[in-house]
Amino acid sequence: MKGAGYDVRETDPFSEQQNVPVTIKGVAPIVGRIHAIWDNARQAVIDSFPAAPGLPADPRPYLKFVEDIYKRDAYHSLSIEGYSVTPDLIDRVRQGGWNPEIDEQDRKNRDALAARGYWQAFQKVRDSVTEIIRGAPPGAFVREAHRDWYRELFQPSVAAGILRAGALAGYRSHPVYLRGSRHVPPRSDAVPKGMAALFDLLEKETEPSVRAVLGHWLVGYIHPYPDGNGRMARFLMNAMLASGGYPWTVVRVEDRDRYLAGLESASVDMDVRPFAAFLAERVQWSMEKAS
Repeated sequence: MKGAGYDVRETDPFSEQQNVPVTIKGVAPIVGRIHAIWDNARQAVIDSFPAAPGLPADPRPYLKFVEDIYKRDAYHSLSIEGYSVTPDLIDRVRQGGWNPEIDEQDRKNRDALAARGYWQAFQKVRDSVTEIIRGAPPGAFVREAHRDWYRELFQPSVAAGILRAGALAGYRSHPVYLRGSRHVPPRSDAVPKGMAALFDLLEKETEPSVRAVLGHWLVGYIHPYPDGNGRMARFLMNAMLASGGYPWTVVRVEDRDRYLAGLESASVDMDVRPFAAFLAERVQWSMEKAS
């Protein structure tokens, strides 16, 4: 909320009522569900993935690969979400050739806004990846950093007057339904506890591949945002891949059907194996390119 420009002052409403009894009847259903999903799915991910390379001794080649893959990553990630972007548009917004204050087309261009937001968010994710490969605890670090990623992803829409700044504070406050999917995300009032449970599991998990695959899947399963869930899930996936030294991995638009089918199988049938196998193939491709 502070990042959206609100004056927030934290107070404890119970500070003068310490004798009020608190009854705990157990964990929230969404928390139990997320934990059960994690426990049931983690071994399938481990069985599908190549061994983690480990954190690089010299982070410079790793980060150079992240920089070099940006244009490819932005093109495919945005195209998967239905944006019509070109390498030229991606380069133009990366180099600062985008100004909604003086250019009417930039102000109205949905694709340019998305490309600029992706560039800004990518910088924040890259900074997070830098800290993670230098040894920062990935789950705890991303628990805080993902708020900045999301804010940057849609800040251009705020600058263009399309979104209110307050829309970037917190998670969604309304139901969502996924076009073409049988999965219905949890109610909005369950989202904060679901996301807290997800980050708790990311912090406790010892296998980077499990953090990456289940972290990606469960962001989509919970669907915490009004928009941008796929991009945020792939950002989180790559931050978690970095925690094992796996290189930045791109999900290609030409693989969209298989990618979404894997997510559908995981969320509806509770079978993560197709999704894990798909991501393992993409990670293996990146490992070969980065070597």
